[in-house]
Amino acid sequence: MADAGSIRRPDAGTLTRADLADVVHREIGLSRSESAGLVERILHHMCHALSEGQNVKISGFGSFILRDKGERVGRNPKTGVEVPIAPRRVLTFRASQIMRERIAKGS
Repeated sequence: MADAGSIRRPDAGTLTRADLADVVHREIGLSRSESAGLVERILHHMCHALSEGQNVKISGFGSFILRDKGERVGRNPKTGVEVPIAPRRVLTFRASQIMRERIAKGS
């Protein structure tokens, strides 16, 4: 697979599903529809695992981790009025050491 630098486009600051499908099409040689379907299936499996309460770890990239946050009291910054914040589950991402090093290098 190509290095992440080969999928950057100077006109866009965000990598999209279509960009990922295009890379699969160019690098692996699947048709455009097969490439888009593959990207969709991978994302679907990741979303399904997360919705079932599983964390997702992609070696060399990072981990998507679910955390349960308890109920707490927040404050409206404009008025200072205290408001209860309901307990909820949040998704966090922790980049792998390899990814952190690549980001730090800027490559």
